[in-house]
Amino acid sequence: MPSANLSGRAILDITGDDAEKFLQNLITTDLDTLSKGDLKPGALLSPQGKILFEFLVSRSAEGLVLDTLHTSVADLQKRLTLYKLRAKAQITLRPESVIRVSWQNESGTSGDDSSQHDRRFPDALNVRRQYGGETAPTADESQWMALRIAHGVAEAPFDYALGDAFPHDVNLDQTSGVSFKKGCFIGQEVVSRMQHRGTARRRILIASGDAALPETGTAITANGRELGTLGSVVGNAGLALVRIDRVKDAMDAGTPILSGDAVLTLAIPPEHRFTFPVTTEGA
Repeated sequence: MPSANLSGRAILDITGDDAEKFLQNLITTDLDTLSKGDLKPGALLSPQGKILFEFLVSRSAEGLVLDTLHTSVADLQKRLTLYKLRAKAQITLRPESVIRVSWQNESGTSGDDSSQHDRRFPDALNVRRQYGGETAPTADESQWMALRIAHGVAEAPFDYALGDAFPHDVNLDQTSGVSFKKGCFIGQEVVSRMQHRGTARRRILIASGDAALPETGTAITANGRELGTLGSVVGNAGLALVRIDRVKDAMDAGTPILSGDAVLTLAIPPEHRFTFPVTTEGA
């Protein structure tokens, strides 16, 4: 059972009588479908539908837990406080330093109530997150990143910049990170329009190279035309935020797709349901 301690993360506790109603009206995740012991991705959007903050949301005995980037947790806490108004909800930064992730754990939760099942991944992997605890890790963050890459699980700031991506761009619609049934949340109108019109043009794809991939942020091109950028990279594998219409054009034409000196193969993550655009002959 590999396990790794994650750096650069922080935790907000949302508690109080109105905590769930308050958060349900703001974020992309449908809390009505969030079971105890599960962890789902989510985001707080701008009115224009761009991701301002990303997080993983789960339940605790006292309320809800947001596991988010350390670099943006203070701004997220401030933004939520502005929206709180008269709601009976408390937004507290937890003095917690250890966030551990494990996978391929056949024994389940190890008896710890703080262990949450990360639903971004297939059930068979049994990816779990634990807050607190003192068990020594058996893996490092590069192995965790390799697992994310293999399943197309994007995270800021490695794979996209906050404020510069829609939920569809980073496949939140594929991982139960955005609901199209629960009703209003900030940015909902724009995101729902993209869903119903099928207008998402950028997506996270899995990139495989014929050589070690260059660093995060390197442009991906085909015949000199930019398709997108590399995100998380481990060895010859990485994630790529790309225009899937341009990727499809390059694939159809047999044009090599490059990042630095590496020739890339780009693929849809294995559990995701979207497809490349269909090219109409003669269009």
